[in-house]
Amino acid sequence: MVDELAKVIWEEVIPGGAYWSRVIKRGTTLRLLDLEGSQGVSMLCYNADNPIERYNAADTTKIQFSIVLTQGKVLYSDMGRVLFSITADTSGCHDTLGGCSTEQTNRAKYGLGEWRNTRANFLNGLTKQGLGKKDLMPNVNFFVRLAVAADGTPFAVAEEPKPGSYIDLRAEMNVLVILSNCPHPYHPSPVYAPKPVKAIIKQSPPATPDDLCRTANPEVIRGFQNTDALFVN
Repeated sequence: MVDELAKVIWEEVIPGGAYWSRVIKRGTTLRLLDLEGSQGVSMLCYNADNPIERYNAADTTKIQFSIVLTQGKVLYSDMGRVLFSITADTSGCHDTLGGCSTEQTNRAKYGLGEWRNTRANFLNGLTKQGLGKKDLMPNVNFFVRLAVAADGTPFAVAEEPKPGSYIDLRAEMNVLVILSNCPHPYHPSPVYAPKPVKAIIKQSPPATPDDLCRTANPEVIRGFQNTDALFVN
């Protein structure tokens, strides 16, 4: 868990429907704080020093034998390295399968209206970072739990809103993050009502020898060895 006395480098409220992009430096932690009971926050992330390397949803779930992201899990890149470690999680509601909202999914769910959607937000955020449509890929979603029925149909698990819950993402390299604060396409509410979340960047305490994220299994140990090698002088 992030030391509560660690220096806060930056904090900012992301309004409902908005997007946010920033480089999270190695040695710092991004905390996403659910202020009012979120309908979902979607994220893309890339190696900020070489954006051709980016989050890989398939490897993240396959290597860790789980579609559930929570404390102790990591987010893998498509080059076998670790982008983020999850060092704390009080929500337990995160999704690797559901994708993101689009103009079409919003219209089907909410009817006609000027509903902000995550795909458009991602494209806006990517453009500001010199990237574009070719850099879109499967994303991760926070503050929504998704399950899969026996016939393969995904559905959101109804959860009580958890204002004040958070997830801590420790950057293991310099990570470019694009966030979209729009409702998850499978969120059970029929009302478009995205809530504000707060992004907090803090200094990270050094990992201890028994760090859960770094020692979970042989594959993650290799992932960290590959990642740390990028920063050997």
